[in-house]
Amino acid sequence: MTSEQSKGSVAAPSEGTPPASPAPTRFGDLPYGPTMTRLLEPMHGAFLQVNRWFAVPALRAGLGPLFSTPVLGSLMVIRTTGRKSGLPRDVPLGYAILDGCVYCIAGFGAETQWFRNIQADPVVEVVLPTASFRGVAEEVTDPDEWARAFRQLMTNMGPIGRATSGDVRGVADERLREMGRGLPLVRVRPTGIGSGPADPGGLAWIPLQIAETALSLWLAVKVVRLVGRAVRRLI
Repeated sequence: MTSEQSKGSVAAPSEGTPPASPAPTRFGDLPYGPTMTRLLEPMHGAFLQVNRWFAVPALRAGLGPLFSTPVLGSLMVIRTTGRKSGLPRDVPLGYAILDGCVYCIAGFGAETQWFRNIQADPVVEVVLPTASFRGVAEEVTDPDEWARAFRQLMTNMGPIGRATSGDVRGVADERLREMGRGLPLVRVRPTGIGSGPADPGGLAWIPLQIAETALSLWLAVKVVRLVGRAVRRLI
């Protein structure tokens, strides 16, 4: 190769060279694979819309038990106070319950909005599928507590947890902490009783009333048809 050719050429990567890792996103350098990292931005926007128009209303309406399965994982709603607006902010999250506390994780890292809200005001409200309470949210800093809660949380989240952080079963605590690097884990300590969807003023009666009405209409149609058949036989 001549000197002129070498100046204008770009060396091709060797066949054995692994692809370059994606650059850190605006959420920071999180422990996700290349594909997941590239999807963080569109996923963030999609989650905002799904949470606002479907997940939060459904969970607050008392449909939480429908989301708490080994397939879909277990979901709750955490209500924080907007650090700038001062308004209540609701977000659905996977959770684990250990030693009387609820644990959840900021999946978009330290820039996750609800996590930044609790840093400004740690008083929160939590709506579980079967209960509701007020509490104080704190980031978990003890490494042993972090590993135990993270393992349980990812297990509770089912396929979503495995897609996010991999299979945590049988993984050593040190490796587990590396798998969750950059993802703040939060403990919520209950401080008072809250108002759940099935309590007075809640919305659990709405889906129950719809189901009851649908069942009543179905039975009424069945009865009318049976009566009609009986009348036709008599005629």
